Amino acid sequence: MALNFCNNNSLSSITALPASISGGGLNLISTQTASSSSTLSFTSGIDSTYKEYIFKFINIHSSADAPLTFNMSIDGGSNYNVTKTTTAFLAYNAESGGSPALGYEAGRDIAQGTGFQDISYDIDNVDDGSTSGFLHLFDPSNTTFVKHFIATANTQFPTAYSGNYFSAGYGNTTSAVNAVQFKLSSGTMDSGVIKLYGVS
Repeated sequence: MALNFCNNNSLSSITALPASISGGGLNLISTQTASSSSTLSFTSGIDSTYKEYIFKFINIHSSADAPLTFNMSIDGGSNYNVTKTTTAFLAYNAESGGSPALGYEAGRDIAQGTGFQDISYDIDNVDDGSTSGFLHLFDPSNTTFVKHFIATANTQFPTAYSGNYFSAGYGNTTSAVNAVQFKLSSGTMDSGVIKLYGVS
């Protein structure tokens, strides 16, 4: 196996990467801003252009103590009901520094169901409460394999806790996924932003 080296003498003088190094760039496709929104739906821009898509949700503030959830569509957003098998766990700590814990969230996983998947813990609906994180969706246009996803969010959840929530799974479909919807399990997204990127 041959090794490739940069010809530049130091990092400060590198002006270009070798031609064989490419990829890893985030390409912003679209941005949606919540304003007392029941749902935010991405019905365009998810296609075969990229093998990986990343949704970044930033300071989603809720009207109710509820988690942010998502689902996928194979018909351009007419239905968000892709069958999924998922898993979830939570690490948390109180503002007081007490009661830290790490555990599996048995009530928040899905076993071959079509419901919306939690991708955050319950958001505290106090004035400064919110959740931020990301959702990775892999190769949604592939028509051979299931559609894997992973998500991580940090949430200020009720009674002044910080919770780092992890969820992952797959949409059990070989049809192309071409739309994604976000919503709270109850209430509305009063503010916040969700950005969609393609990874090149």
